[in-house]
Amino acid sequence: MPRDVGAIVVAAGQGTRIGGVPKQYRLLAGVPIVLRALRPFAAHHEVAHVVLVLPPADAANPPPFLAELAGHGLTLAPGGPERSQSVAAGLAALPPACGIVLVHDAARPFVEPGVIDAVIREARAGVGALAAVPVTDTVKEVSAADHRVLRTLPRELLWRAQTPQGFPRALLVQAHERACREGLTATDDAALVERLGATIRVVPDSPSNLKITTPEDLAWAEAWVESRG
Repeated sequence: MPRDVGAIVVAAGQGTRIGGVPKQYRLLAGVPIVLRALRPFAAHHEVAHVVLVLPPADAANPPPFLAELAGHGLTLAPGGPERSQSVAAGLAALPPACGIVLVHDAARPFVEPGVIDAVIREARAGVGALAAVPVTDTVKEVSAADHRVLRTLPRELLWRAQTPQGFPRALLVQAHERACREGLTATDDAALVERLGATIRVVPDSPSNLKITTPEDLAWAEAWVESRG
């Protein structure tokens, strides 16, 4: 397959919920979380370039372990206050030859190569794709005002969206341009593409591809790394 895939790894948040050092720079068994998230994309045989989107101050003056990697198939780009703005900045920094685009959360350090492969295959077929896991709990829709249960949702139809998410570049650009014009934001790129009426397919993923958000998530991740030796 051609090396025409660009990957945008989003690390522009401050990670305040975990406390202390921003979570993307926290060490996980001696390796910064952001490096664990980057490596599967940098090593993938179809990925031509990776853009790491950082807080603006960090993009201008990156940590030494990132500064020494920049320029070797890796571009550091400044993000915005909203996730969608950070992804748009990453899109702008990708070389024009990258016709397929993957978007991944830097706080997900355990993405599996096979999932990346599957997302790329779907994007090459002209549709959007997202890594996801089926919901196994019973899910209730609840009133925000008084926490009253409104209904039970059919869990066989529900999946938890994860990353990577992949798209033909033109489709993702169109979605972000429309979102910018209309002042829209979203918690993931698939939601922006959905608004275009485009097809998005789910790629089954592993629950271990968690997003590290809380101290409890970090503790689980450390135990996971230790269990794998």
